Amino acid sequence: SRKGNCLDNSPMENFFSLLKQEVYHGQVFHSYEELERTIVTFIDYYNHRRIKRKLDWMSPIDYRKEIQNAA
Repeated sequence: SRKGNCLDNSPMENFFSLLKQEVYHGQVFHSYEELERTIVTFIDYYNHRRIKRKLDWMSPIDYRKEIQNAA
């Protein structure tokens, strides 16, 4: 992607924005390990349990499985 153009990588920009809003905002982490566990937990939540209207009210993992089964 081009330097300084967030539209080149819009999905990742959106993900990191959500990560900052839902995980970092107002949080104080006392160790790198605590931060890492929190991020890993959020990624698991985002991929497996967080439903999205755009994905027919499914999580990203469930939507991917649905698409693969339809093919």
